[in-house]
Amino acid sequence: MTIRFGTMQAPRSAADWLETARTAERQGYHTILMPDTLRTASPFPALAAAAAVTTTLRVRPNVIAAPLRTAAATVREIAALQQLSDGRFELGIGIGRPDALQEAEKLGRPGGSASQRRADLIETVTAVRAEVDPAPPVMIAASGPRMLAAAGRIADRVLFALYPTATENDLAQMIATVRENADRPVAFTTQLIGIGDQLAPPPGNWQVPPPAELREAGSVALLPADPAEAVAILERRRDTYGIDEVIVPGALAEAFQPILDRLR
Repeated sequence: MTIRFGTMQAPRSAADWLETARTAERQGYHTILMPDTLRTASPFPALAAAAAVTTTLRVRPNVIAAPLRTAAATVREIAALQQLSDGRFELGIGIGRPDALQEAEKLGRPGGSASQRRADLIETVTAVRAEVDPAPPVMIAASGPRMLAAAGRIADRVLFALYPTATENDLAQMIATVRENADRPVAFTTQLIGIGDQLAPPPGNWQVPPPAELREAGSVALLPADPAEAVAILERRRDTYGIDEVIVPGALAEAFQPILDRLR
């Protein structure tokens, strides 16, 4: 089982974004990803632009916040992007960060309870699989037991939405919950927050401890700066837990390059 890598980016200008996509493909990234917030560009047109200037790079939102759109609106956008990317689109979806509820209200959408948001997510995934041809792979971001269980039942891949101080033991427990609820193989993804002493800007208003505290806590999202050590950790997690994809924030791209070079 190989390990594949995605790069998490957000457009700053048209020229910068197109070059970011081309560079990611040249460097050997499998996927370019971008967030779905009202503070950043809409992921659908941005990912369509990235697909237009690449040939093998896959495109994925990380992740669509289910409360922001109806299932029908999401299906329409994905069908267009799947067509424009020649089938290179992958659906990343979740029930939304806490601030996604306020963003949904700004768009005239009800935020809803956690239970309702899970139901909305399941409705959207079901509609996409039924109405988009070809149906894209589905990655669900999950952290709590109920969402992990739901992801185990319907996802092709699960992204673990970990707190910065989450440990490998926490990760193992989440994987176990997914597998207990899955009746078929499910792939696993993790996302980095730091390499050595360099941290990526935290999402939203998260408070991330300094690198020394993360190391002391055993944070699973912080890799050592030494490429050989980092590769050994990633390969062990692949072999032990089946984690075959890692998302690298754009701010860590330079620090991650020696690790990527060793694994390409």
